[in-house]
Amino acid sequence: MRIAVFGTPAFAVPTLDALLASEHDVVGVVTQPDRPRGRGQQVSESPVKERARLAGVPVLQPTRLGDEAFLAAFREWRADLGVVAAYGRLLPQALLDIPPRGLINVHASLLPAWRGASPIQRAVLDGDRVAGVTIMRVVLALDAGAMLGRVELPIAPDDTAGTLETRLAVAGAHLLRDVVDRMGQGETVAEEPQDDSKATLAPKIEKQDGLINWTRPAAELDRHVRGMQPWPGAFTFVDGQRVVIREATVDARAAGAAGPGDLIDRDGDAAVFACGDGTALRVRQVQPAGKRVMTAREWLQGRRSPLPIVAGPHA
Repeated sequence: MRIAVFGTPAFAVPTLDALLASEHDVVGVVTQPDRPRGRGQQVSESPVKERARLAGVPVLQPTRLGDEAFLAAFREWRADLGVVAAYGRLLPQALLDIPPRGLINVHASLLPAWRGASPIQRAVLDGDRVAGVTIMRVVLALDAGAMLGRVELPIAPDDTAGTLETRLAVAGAHLLRDVVDRMGQGETVAEEPQDDSKATLAPKIEKQDGLINWTRPAAELDRHVRGMQPWPGAFTFVDGQRVVIREATVDARAAGAAGPGDLIDRDGDAAVFACGDGTALRVRQVQPAGKRVMTAREWLQGRRSPLPIVAGPHA
């Protein structure tokens, strides 16, 4: 089959690679326009665009998917099927109507759970024990199309959104390749409707969502730190300075009379902070604003203020 791929971040690269390695013809890639990325905010290409260029695949980067100029260029690819993986925008009906075999999506959740832009982060934040990938038909409604395949993966106690995403991207690429191969061989792939009554939403994570609320129990903050890693990062303020907590776990000791956010102990490379319900969080790695990732011990050794250490929500 002739296949057009829609994708933008690193999650979509294994899917593109799987199709490039298949017997199918990847006729083009549609990805988001080049934008400022990273700490330096330098304008750069998306990971999918970089991979497509290396493979010599044509790339389109429309600012508006409904523009006739884009739709005309897309039609010229004469794609039989479109494959979407974390493209980042909803597709209009005028686009969905072009490929004769429609478009299918690699969605990083076990639908109908976690429909939306941030399914992996929401699964970690919510304490799910199992995550997965669903291959589904793209329809106008958000992630609501019929399902063509699903694969489950356990969420490890130390999984961050980043580590889980890496594993789901590979698993999703394998599943997508299997579905597309079966379609290409003329096999009828069963399409199971979703049970909309069981749907949950995964709204897009914003930068401010990383702010730590120390009145929450340590177990929730453990998931918060892992769910916000690597972006936007779980952050707090100490001495007016923004500090991102890169690694933390629940500590067994009780916080006693300490208030939420109070430093209650220094233990090797770690610092232990009081949380809600008398619990404690063991912080191992931090990244103060404008500095490298370091251990909590290194961070506290460089602190000059004589005041007690209290982490809070304000600068």
